[in-house]
Amino acid sequence: MIARIWHGWTKPGDANAYEKLLRDKIFPSIAARKIIGYRGAELFVRDDGDEVEFITLLRFDSKDAVTEFAGAEASKPVIFPKAEALIARMEQARHYRLAISLVLVLMLVLVLLPIID
Repeated sequence: MIARIWHGWTKPGDANAYEKLLRDKIFPSIAARKIIGYRGAELFVRDDGDEVEFITLLRFDSKDAVTEFAGAEASKPVIFPKAEALIARMEQARHYRLAISLVLVLMLVLVLLPIID
């Protein structure tokens, strides 16, 4: 599993519009591309006073799937045209190999525990 992590910042007045754009347009349009190996997206938001930080985490099965999403320059941010006006600054995307994940295990325990009792 490859995690593609990107950091971008907006001005506080643009944060709600950018979050809505991600939720309603950008993330659904990524899913609609039906990239083989794309496993979903998460958004983390932190208000830091004079700016709001956005971290997107996209999950892929392989580097090939990342390349299909981002192109040959995989670290280059993929910014949708409507988002450009809302983003004040950004970093390159970074890619990480998922080494350990306890999320699924924890979810199964929480679901199955009441059944076992």
